[in-house]
Amino acid sequence: MAEFVLWMDHIPDAALYLTLSIGAAIENFIPPVPADTFIAIGGLLAGAGDLDALWVFGGAWFCNVLGAGFVYRLSHVHGPTFLEKKIGRYLLKPHQMLRMEKFYERWGPPALFLSRFLPGVRAITPVFAGATRQPWPRVIIPIAVASALWYGGLVRLGFLAGENVADLETRLVGLNRGLTGVAVLAVMAVAVWWYRSRLPDYAE
Repeated sequence: MAEFVLWMDHIPDAALYLTLSIGAAIENFIPPVPADTFIAIGGLLAGAGDLDALWVFGGAWFCNVLGAGFVYRLSHVHGPTFLEKKIGRYLLKPHQMLRMEKFYERWGPPALFLSRFLPGVRAITPVFAGATRQPWPRVIIPIAVASALWYGGLVRLGFLAGENVADLETRLVGLNRGLTGVAVLAVMAVAVWWYRSRLPDYAE
């Protein structure tokens, strides 16, 4: 990570702010993008006096929420048609879609809020929130609040590390391992539900 931080430190400030912000937006479309690590490094550079922590946070937060909102809107417009008439009908059967609609109607905001802290999962939940035609305040508000807490925490984590790259790397590895473990368990639970709910004798 030290070499990467050194490379980032040589990028002009304006370009670096833009790069961090775009990375935060892109992770909504390409989950493997390590936006969390980038933002934490941005916080580290701010702690070293090379960047402004508020600009790092603000750009990342705004673009992340904007990206999630775009995914939600795209799915809101095209999701139902895709799932009903095209290849998506093999992904979810009508009764599964109905169950998902009921889930989002009851648990949508807290599920969206919690999912923003889980790598990979955070890119999926807005898709189905849109496909189930959830009202935008129930989607965007919890995403915006959770993203503010998450990115604020990452920037602070990097900022407090100062110039101690090794300490930041250790903390990020531990954090990512824990959250990835939770994300894997969540995906496994959904996969089990998806499989069982497709069986002919599945009971609602």
